[in-house]
Amino acid sequence: MTSLADVAVIGGSGLYALLDDAQEHMVDTPYGPPSDPITVATVHNRRVAFLPRHGKDHRFPPHRIPYRANLWALKEIGVSQVLAPCAVGGLRPELGPGTFVVPDQLIDRTTARTQTFYDDGAVHVNFADPYCATGREVVHKTAAEHGIETQTGTMVVVEGPRFSTRAESRWYTSIGGAVVNMTGHPEAVLARELALCYTSIALVTDLDAGVEGEHGVTQEEVFRVFRENTDRLRALLLDVIPRLPEQPDDPCRHALDGLR
Repeated sequence: MTSLADVAVIGGSGLYALLDDAQEHMVDTPYGPPSDPITVATVHNRRVAFLPRHGKDHRFPPHRIPYRANLWALKEIGVSQVLAPCAVGGLRPELGPGTFVVPDQLIDRTTARTQTFYDDGAVHVNFADPYCATGREVVHKTAAEHGIETQTGTMVVVEGPRFSTRAESRWYTSIGGAVVNMTGHPEAVLARELALCYTSIALVTDLDAGVEGEHGVTQEEVFRVFRENTDRLRALLLDVIPRLPEQPDDPCRHALDGLR
């Protein structure tokens, strides 16, 4: 397929649209259709693709998202860099609602998801550093110019769709987790297997169950806080896009060198 875009944004809960005057493209993949048609538009002279992770009507729960189809479709249309905003729970008191976190590490606690394209043959991809260092640096610098203080840390990804128990939440904190999420894996590793640069931008929507007293996490709270911060997130994304290198040449892009 002819290259349609070089940057993609995979939108999370509450971010179902990003681009104005976009054209829709349906992409066939060996893994079925992606979550929705991919929309493509020009942002600051960059061709950008947008894909709502859960579908525009939020029909895919975290454990049913067609992750392989989504990443394959983006690669198919020419994407080399992915920005992945998502909603997360804070695992430390200082990471409260409205905080932006740019994760540098990931702990996978999912249990039932296909997390590789390599169903045949032994191919072992380096995943020591799950996120793109270049993308992370651009996000941090751009956020600072917007007056947004960004944090970093480890994202723990759980199976869902239920929220964590208090004991689980406290354990995630004890092993070094900063935020907890349900969609960051296998998305990140599938991007790495396609040699795509992948940068997560996590918006904290709540303090997880083990962090604050009597209050447990609710879906209504998550959606409300994300909705309240959508304009800030959208403005940040649209300013990050033109600052990404047009020809990235970092370890993400060389992840498959010598493997096959």
